[in-house]
Amino acid sequence: MKKNKTKFTAGAFLLPAMVSIFIFTLLPIVYTVYISFTNYNMYHLDDFSIVGFKNYISVLGGSISSVFFPVLGWTIVFALVSTAGSYSVGMLLAILLNNPNMKESGIYRSVLIVPWALPATIAILAWQGLLNEQYGGINSLLRLLHLSDGLPWMTDSFWARTGILIVNIWLGFPYMLNVCLGGLQGISPVYYEAAKIDGASKWYAFKSITFPLLTRLSAPLIISTFASNFNNFGNIYMITQGGPAREGSQFAGSTDILASTIYKMTTWSNRYELSATLSVFVFLIVGTLTLVNMNMSGAFKEAD
Repeated sequence: MKKNKTKFTAGAFLLPAMVSIFIFTLLPIVYTVYISFTNYNMYHLDDFSIVGFKNYISVLGGSISSVFFPVLGWTIVFALVSTAGSYSVGMLLAILLNNPNMKESGIYRSVLIVPWALPATIAILAWQGLLNEQYGGINSLLRLLHLSDGLPWMTDSFWARTGILIVNIWLGFPYMLNVCLGGLQGISPVYYEAAKIDGASKWYAFKSITFPLLTRLSAPLIISTFASNFNNFGNIYMITQGGPAREGSQFAGSTDILASTIYKMTTWSNRYELSATLSVFVFLIVGTLTLVNMNMSGAFKEAD
């Protein structure tokens, strides 16, 4: 009797969470998958019907494939470069700040963490102003130094993408800095002492000790950051709104990633069936990355 009462009490405590997960997570996923198998769009709002795998065929090999694959390629490049760039900068700064002889390292850490401490919206809007082609601080500085008449940050696809990557790396490196600082504390100094006795150089110690051990410790966080950048809608949309325009595409601009393309398909073009189909692909990609991350972090392992 007491055991049944305990189970009932535990179920009562879990019920609000389970209901919330069902309403706000499971139902939207099921509904999105359902819409991806229909022709629900601005032309069939009241009389939409099931069309099977037509939308998936259109995305993978039909008319929308010319949008999907270039945007997918740029999304992967954007996530990879942003993650690798922020991790590289964060690791380099962490190694420099981990020097016990640097007495003012605490001050440097406080300054370098500012991009992480700032509200993301304010930081992104500040960068939007800096990248303004006519009045932005970057182009004004280039003109003042007579280095350039100004770079086309918003009108040229290469420079627009470069600007987006710079912003994303700047916003992401403080997190990686803290991750790497924590990882460096977990590396035993015995390894470095042994390497020093063997006459190893600092570069060899970094290549053989610091980098592999630090990467192994932070691998789950790197994967989760990649998954986050894969869906980093805010940075793209708030700075360039996906522009400049991509030739031959009404749904995506040159800097649009899959998340912003889905948003445009939904709110600008009312192509709900196509946006739902792309959402399923994004869900599968990010879900796979999350599963890999969980396995690497040992979240599915049972405690002894």
